[in-house]
Amino acid sequence: MALLMAKQEVLLRAIVTKDKPAEMLKRSPKGTVPILLLDNGRLIDESLDIMIWALQQNDPHDLLYNKLPEIYPQMLILIDTCDNEFRSNLSAYKYASRYHQPNEIKVRGACELFINQLERLLQNNNFLFGDTLSLADLAILPNARQFINVDKKWFRDTDYPYLTKWLSSLMQSPLFTKAMKKHPLWNENHEEFLLTWG
Repeated sequence: MALLMAKQEVLLRAIVTKDKPAEMLKRSPKGTVPILLLDNGRLIDESLDIMIWALQQNDPHDLLYNKLPEIYPQMLILIDTCDNEFRSNLSAYKYASRYHQPNEIKVRGACELFINQLERLLQNNNFLFGDTLSLADLAILPNARQFINVDKKWFRDTDYPYLTKWLSSLMQSPLFTKAMKKHPLWNENHEEFLLTWG
C-alpha cells in the first residue's frame, strides 16, 4: 500500500516462503520477505524500511506527516511496539487458538494491551495519528487484521468500535484491494508483474 501511495513502480515476484526461489536466496540469504532490490543493487529486506524508502522518494499524501515532524518519532515507537511486543504475543495467541491451548485467554489479553492502545488513539481521529492516513496505519494494519482473524466471533462480540471502523475503512478501500491482488508464483513461470498506481 505504501509503494502504491508513493507511486513507486516495482516488479513483483510472488513467492511462497515454503518454496523460496534460488535467485532470492542468492540476493538475500536471510530468506525473509518482502525484499526490495533497487536499480543500484541496494537490497532492503524489512517491510518498514521499504515503506520509508518509498515515502522518502515521494510522499504525495504526507504519510510521514512532514508538516508535523514531532509525530514521526511517535509513529516509529508505535510501529516498534507492534513489530516486537504485539507480534510476539499475536503469534502465541494464534498458536493457542489453533491448538485450543489453556493459555489462549491469557495470551489474547496480552495482545489486547496493544489493541486497547490503538482503540484509544482512534477515539478522536479517523486514523492513528490524526484525520489523515499515516505510515503507522499502513504498517500496523496487517498485524491488527491478523488479530481479528484469529477469532472473528470473539472480536465482533467485544467492544472495539473505533478499531473496527478503522479496519473496515482500510480493508474496504480500493488501495487495499489493489495491494492484496494475488499473482501467479514466480517459481511456476518466472513471470514478473508491474505494481503501479495507475
